[in-house]
Amino acid sequence: MLRRVGAVQLDTISVLARSHELVAYARLGAIGRAAAERAYWHDPAQAFEYWCHAACILPLEHWPLYAFRRRAYRERRYRWHEVPPTIDKILEQVRQDGPITTTDIGGAKNGGPWWDWSDAKISIEYLLDIGEVVCTRRIGWRRVYDLAERAVPRELLDREMTDAEGVAALTAIAGRSLGVATRADLVDFTRVRGGYAELLDDALESGAAGLVPVRVSGWPAARSRRGTAGDGAANAWADPAAMESEPRGRHRTTLLSPFDSLIWERARAERVFGLNHRLEAYVPKHKRVHGYFAMPVLAGGRIVGRVDPAREGSVLVARQVGFEPGLRPAAAVEAMRDALWEAASWVGCTSVRVERVTSPEHEGPLRAALAAQAEPPDGPA
Repeated sequence: MLRRVGAVQLDTISVLARSHELVAYARLGAIGRAAAERAYWHDPAQAFEYWCHAACILPLEHWPLYAFRRRAYRERRYRWHEVPPTIDKILEQVRQDGPITTTDIGGAKNGGPWWDWSDAKISIEYLLDIGEVVCTRRIGWRRVYDLAERAVPRELLDREMTDAEGVAALTAIAGRSLGVATRADLVDFTRVRGGYAELLDDALESGAAGLVPVRVSGWPAARSRRGTAGDGAANAWADPAAMESEPRGRHRTTLLSPFDSLIWERARAERVFGLNHRLEAYVPKHKRVHGYFAMPVLAGGRIVGRVDPAREGSVLVARQVGFEPGLRPAAAVEAMRDALWEAASWVGCTSVRVERVTSPEHEGPLRAALAAQAEPPDGPA
């Protein structure tokens, strides 16, 4: 699954589960949270953490692709904070005592707000940025740092890639993961800018990324490098393998994390699904429309509604449920019921309680459907 989606975003917010667990759940079903954790942070390492769209879990074989980013951080010598003179000391401590956590090197904070990092934390994170250390597993939510030369296989460490080669390979991964994407989608996935964004353009135009130009009806016109509208022909790029046959696959009914790559970019989510969605966790409560951590519900390849979930003991609480317009009410209610019960089963809940439904025409049918199925259909695998 990780190789298929290319990158799985990490986030500190945990509602029902951490976002990286929710991504696996959305793709694979109720496989069990422990199984997902073992797969991500297996021993020996199969994945590592680094900067792609954001802080992400990435397949370990992608290590060489990010050399351009590691070099850029090394040249910049800045990481939200000025890099302190403790880097060499911290690197030597990792060499002598690693794998280690921030607790082992004196803690992550100076005692103030979350951004008031200790010099040790700034140093270890900068060492991660430049590739001297790597995180390939976690203990709880704490990163475990080790020397890259110990955790990354030698053939990956020794593989040298130029900036252009790395950006081209990363663009190819973004294209395969998204299937079809605008240039803006690819830039958002890879989070390249400036000269690196120009390398992405070069990779597209030269064919180095392995993607082909296509036109998607209803999508905006392409933009040239100078920002002007294109000729009205191709307005997107596609993975050739995705175009070899008619789209097929299992259409799961599931809750989606707002950090899932299927919807993590707002403009793309609106373009593909007609979904105008944003995370409201950092919005004042009285200004929220859909809820603290509203999770879109995917069913039959469409977004049918949203749920703001919580858990109280063995009860999955849907604090707010909303439905998207233009859908057949009975089918949307059935999908919402199935999504809620499967999620309840996955996190070990034995009942579901709905507090608020935003559309009166759906409230009665949804409550009746949940009451008719009074327990989860299956337990977690």
